Amino acid sequence: MQIKDKIFTIRGKQVMIDSDLAELYGVKTKRLNEQVKRNINRFPKDFMFQLNENEEQILRSQIATSKNMALKPQIQQYNEDFLRSQIATLNKGWGKHKKYPTYAFTEQGVAMLSSVLRSQKAIDVNIQIIRAFIEMRKYISKNLELFQRLDKVENKLLTYDKKFEQIFNALEDKTLPNKGIFFEGQVFDAYKFVSDLIRTANNSIILIDNYIDDSVLTLFSKTNIKVTIYTNISKQLELDFKKYKEQYNNLEIKQFNKSHDRFLIIDNQVYHFGASLKDLGKKWFAFSKFDKEAVKVLEKLS
Repeated sequence: MQIKDKIFTIRGKQVMIDSDLAELYGVKTKRLNEQVKRNINRFPKDFMFQLNENEEQILRSQIATSKNMALKPQIQQYNEDFLRSQIATLNKGWGKHKKYPTYAFTEQGVAMLSSVLRSQKAIDVNIQIIRAFIEMRKYISKNLELFQRLDKVENKLLTYDKKFEQIFNALEDKTLPNKGIFFEGQVFDAYKFVSDLIRTANNSIILIDNYIDDSVLTLFSKTNIKVTIYTNISKQLELDFKKYKEQYNNLEIKQFNKSHDRFLIIDNQVYHFGASLKDLGKKWFAFSKFDKEAVKVLEKLS
């Protein structure tokens, strides 16, 4: 089951329904809802709500449209009028004989489920679901204008199925940007970008940064790739590095004070940073990638 195909828009919110969540967690829907009811004080209305008959039909419309037209349901929040117009064509029996009501869980509700379903599988699945919610929200936010334009041509949606597929393939695209700016307060985003960058290394990592501390050492503790850091070695850094070497053996530090800027060299790619890695996201800074400069930098270091 693709998680992104199971996120729908009801009452203007992105939600997942109880039966899909139960399938992901490997439990029965009845069991999931029983656990929720036992802990109902943890699920306010903005975490979970019961679908009414009209919402059940709209949900069925989103599912039917997704299957028949290869459209992704989360985009259809901009096409609610179109969805309603399709209700007459739906299978009128869907949901009619259901024994139990359908419950929808928002992103916050899904996160709360991990506190009532305590299995390791539930925890692992929850992490995947929350990541899907976050990536989808970011992507829709960045492309809001595009989706609004699509809303104006909803009668031509059949012609857009391939384009929508390309859009959601982009969600899974792990290609890192070549340049950009991080602003004050984007500490985690900047940290994640550098962490993802480090994980792309196949052979070697070189950091040129005059002012590092133990937080920078921590960045490299999760890679087995050889790391060399060129920096000013203070007494505190010397102590931190000594402790680091007691547990990890992938890193070497060399005294260096010839560079004003900061550079991260991943294999044969050079990234220039406007801030020290220890200060990621604390103030505005830019980064950019140089495709043909690694050889020159390495020659100067040798």
